[in-house]
Amino acid sequence: MGKSNQAKQEKPLDKMTATELREVARDIPEIQGAHAMNKEELLSAIKKARGIEEPHKTGASMRDVKAQIKEMKRKALEAKKANDLKRYGIYKKKAARLKKITRRAAR
Repeated sequence: MGKSNQAKQEKPLDKMTATELREVARDIPEIQGAHAMNKEELLSAIKKARGIEEPHKTGASMRDVKAQIKEMKRKALEAKKANDLKRYGIYKKKAARLKKITRRAAR
């Protein structure tokens, strides 16, 4: 049993699953509501509690990006209904670019 705990400690935080991060967060008293957090939020909270500096991300959070994707898809649908194919294409491309961002962030 000692080996499994040691192996978990050696594993980098970024490579841990959300479940593993919740177990780590459970041992840190400053972190409240870990069960409701997603992986990105858990990583941020654990690093903050441990005093690990995070490089500032220039992009938005995953939730913000997904909200933007929904908005672009909604606008594209409206443009299609209005028979504005130029705007429809623009919004579809923007949604596709944002979707690429989510795929890259998931790696």
